[in-house]
Amino acid sequence: MTDFTLHPRLAADSHYVADLPLCQVRLNGDARYSWLVLIPRRDDIREVYELSADDQATLWQEATEVGRRLMAHHDGDKLNLATLGNQVAQLHLHVIVRHQGDAAWPGPVWGHGTPQPYDDMMLDTHLATLRNLLAPCK
Repeated sequence: MTDFTLHPRLAADSHYVADLPLCQVRLNGDARYSWLVLIPRRDDIREVYELSADDQATLWQEATEVGRRLMAHHDGDKLNLATLGNQVAQLHLHVIVRHQGDAAWPGPVWGHGTPQPYDDMMLDTHLATLRNLLAPCK
């Protein structure tokens, strides 16, 4: 796997969880949602179609498996998968477990309310849980 450069905003707004075969997995910093971000470890990629066919398939497989595990763990009502990139061009895929009655339900999570950061203890616990949950994905 080649080195890649993580966009500074993705680094600032999220916390490292794990590396999968293609993607770096990061926890979004808004504690209101179970929200991971998958970033393919490829430089200068903005759109899914810029990935090789094999990498496109791997991205989808990683996203759906991560989503399946999160949904089961958090007993979610709906899984949202999205690649917006309007503010950060580097290709990244949001994997968000939604619950009826969550802070933004039924609308999108973007731009809704004020993000709530994790406190240190909750962050450490959540990261350990996620690493354990995703370990078999590697």
